[in-house]
Amino acid sequence: MKRYLIALAGLWFGFAAGKSASAQIPTNGNIFFGYSYMSADLGNDRVNLNGWNASVEGKVLPFLGIAADFDGHYGSPGALTSGACPLLTGSCAFSASNSFNQHDYLLGPRVSVAVANVRPFANFLVGISHINESDGALTNSNTSFAYALGGGLDYHLIPLVSLRVAADMVQTRFFSNIQNNVRISTGIAFHF
Repeated sequence: MKRYLIALAGLWFGFAAGKSASAQIPTNGNIFFGYSYMSADLGNDRVNLNGWNASVEGKVLPFLGIAADFDGHYGSPGALTSGACPLLTGSCAFSASNSFNQHDYLLGPRVSVAVANVRPFANFLVGISHINESDGALTNSNTSFAYALGGGLDYHLIPLVSLRVAADMVQTRFFSNIQNNVRISTGIAFHF
């Protein structure tokens, strides 16, 4: 009788583990790549930048992972032709053809939970950010501490592939000023 009870308990635990595993997006981590939009804070002006966002996440616990996040955003902030120079030192008289780019390299914890076909997540990432601005004759760049606070949602499309939508507030400190940028990204996440 004791052997039957042990076998029945083993079957029950095996069935319960199988059901909970099939209810979630199976993952030990994920790789994401997609389009990204950033509303960059340039002091008195905001600039619309387009670019890319990529991340790699490895799971430490079923609900906790460590994410490495990278992005690049590019644009031509013609608003600087007004003579205001919130980022650059000295005077500026840029034409509308000046170029601006920002790259962020961030790392930190990401918490998530899988519910049916969706996996909402939240993250706090820290690292560095680098900007470069040029009008063809004058180039100015700066590197700063950066952090991102935000989250998103993975929607399960097919086995191990999800559509991701994410939003973050990315704060930088270029040229001793604080910039609060908004980053919105979407693309495909591959789970492994």
